[in-house]
Amino acid sequence: MTALRPVSRLLRELPRLSTRSFSACPQQRDWYVPTPLVHESVGGGWHTYDIYSRLLKERIICLNGPVHDGLSAAIVAQLLFLEGENPDKQINLYINSPGGSVTAGLAIYDTIQYIKSPVSTICVGQAASMGSLLLAAGVKGKRYALPNATIMIHQPSGGYTGQASDVAIHAHEILRVRERLNQIFVNHLTKPHTLEEIGKLMERDRFLPVEDAKEMGLIDEVLTTRKPVTEAPPPPPPTTAPDNGVM
Repeated sequence: MTALRPVSRLLRELPRLSTRSFSACPQQRDWYVPTPLVHESVGGGWHTYDIYSRLLKERIICLNGPVHDGLSAAIVAQLLFLEGENPDKQINLYINSPGGSVTAGLAIYDTIQYIKSPVSTICVGQAASMGSLLLAAGVKGKRYALPNATIMIHQPSGGYTGQASDVAIHAHEILRVRERLNQIFVNHLTKPHTLEEIGKLMERDRFLPVEDAKEMGLIDEVLTTRKPVTEAPPPPPPTTAPDNGVM
């Protein structure tokens, strides 16, 4: 009978477990999504790329999912690589992120500002928290969002447990980070805002439809269709010297 107690306890727990909301789970399961492959004919043979490597050849970087150290390292490496290939050519950074680590996000932000290549940012889906800061960090005039994207801004959050003096140190640090992030937004918004105004806007989660984000100056344009590529005019015909009959 004693051996059956763990089983009976589990059976009593099943009703409670079955009604638990999936969204309430502290860590949702990361579903595996296969990376699509593309094939190209190269020199009479075939070359296979994963889709993100192929997009990288077109100077397109995709920032998808929460911002953490691993994703940050990959984005920074791609930015540096594309700058090395052509420092004067634009890089397009597509963002669909709920935010994440402040330090990992600031590593991407600093790299965008550091490299010579201009970085255009495009929000697809959402750019929340640190994602919204990276969206605003693109070169002014080339920060876009698709019409049904959602942008959310707020102040940083965190927690720490320990002795009182250490808690005070970490509390001071998160306040310093909040002021620094607010200043970054002030620097990148195309509409004038004071630090006090930004602080009030960031006080709670603030969801911005794309038109409101444009009015605020966080993005420059809402895109419904891709802009047509303007072709360069053909070169003028070569000029020939007049024939004066002299050999």
